[in-house]
Amino acid sequence: MEAVMIGLFLAGLFLCLLFQWPILAAIAAGFFLFFGYGLWRRHSFRELLRVSWHSVRQIRQILLLFLLIGMFTACWRSAGTIPLIVGCSVQYIAPPVVYLMSFCLNCLISVLTGTAFGTAAVMGVICMSVSSAMQMDPVITGGAILSGVYFGDRCSPVSTSALLVAGITRTEIYRNLVCMVRDSWQPFLLSCLVYLLLATGTAGQAVDTAYLLEAAGQVFQLSWLVLLPVLVLFLCAAIRVPVKWMMLLSILAAILVSIVVQGDSWGQILHFLWSGYHAEQTAAAGLFNGGGIYSMLNVTAIVCLASCYAGLFECTGLLEGLTRRLQHLQQYASVYSCYVIAALLTGVVACNQTLTILLTQQLCKNMVQDSQLAARYLEDSAVVLAALIPWSIAGAVPLATVGAPTASILAASYLYLLPCWQLWHRRRKSDG
Repeated sequence: MEAVMIGLFLAGLFLCLLFQWPILAAIAAGFFLFFGYGLWRRHSFRELLRVSWHSVRQIRQILLLFLLIGMFTACWRSAGTIPLIVGCSVQYIAPPVVYLMSFCLNCLISVLTGTAFGTAAVMGVICMSVSSAMQMDPVITGGAILSGVYFGDRCSPVSTSALLVAGITRTEIYRNLVCMVRDSWQPFLLSCLVYLLLATGTAGQAVDTAYLLEAAGQVFQLSWLVLLPVLVLFLCAAIRVPVKWMMLLSILAAILVSIVVQGDSWGQILHFLWSGYHAEQTAAAGLFNGGGIYSMLNVTAIVCLASCYAGLFECTGLLEGLTRRLQHLQQYASVYSCYVIAALLTGVVACNQTLTILLTQQLCKNMVQDSQLAARYLEDSAVVLAALIPWSIAGAVPLATVGAPTASILAASYLYLLPCWQLWHRRRKSDG
């Protein structure tokens, strides 16, 4: 019966992908499916509702942070912070370093904003446009962008995935970030080398990117004052201010800049906070639109429903068979290898990053007693590997946003190098 339930859930996901229905529909259908399975197993309606609600309550702080992230990204846009960073940084893109800069610039923006999709919509689109104008390979450029957007999605203090991992493992996010930086600097440098070598010998055509800064200057008053929200963010992170307060202070700084420097009214600010920033002055301004609480409602709903799965699976024992097989595999392979295998299996089924993280944790939670180590394993497996599943929205949405082919997944070197490096490193430590 368990196989039938999983099969029906997979069929629902497949239909959503086939007909391009919202993934939320499949997640909602899966919730009712697994809830019904619990009733069939003679669990009471009240018990199933209780475990579902308990799972949601465990991540309530994360849901609050999601709303703050929506306001955060909108205010950074309205203040001119993101436009200035983007406009200044793209001027350094040239054919010999186009892949390298596409990777590094998307790393930078994703660390600052904490969103893979948002980074792809801003910096990713710009990098792909510049690369296309230079007549460079779109497959490699798309891979560099995909690698970059998930670099920050993994290790930004305002990343939804990093916050989710910290929440479900009950770890402190700043400690997680320190560990993630320590684990990833080698794969990062190797990825930089790969993208630098891939551009060697290519005959690209140089283009003028100064127009982006000029276009941004037509919409925003650009000065170093617009970097105040960034300064506040880094200062708070340096002294380890709790994430929600760090984001709130950065939001307040951005609102101050929006009012004092950009001349926005309080009515406009409130509108931006809810529906995101929208500018109509120039065609380039569309690159800087986005953010807002409304933009986070879909991911909030997905996380809420997906978190219910954990409670339902634990109550009904739906995943016990797969858990036993992974525990048996642990006798022959490392714990991290089991996390990687679990992440790949759940990524194929889940079709999104959030559910992949939650299911991987559900399957492997008894393999590691150290919660800090469990958080590192999740970050180095489920967070990045979800983007390598061609039909998963984790990889498909950023690539579709920038107009890159699906084959760009093969060129996302960082997403391969990070888990491979960790597998090799942990195997070497165990052998030592």
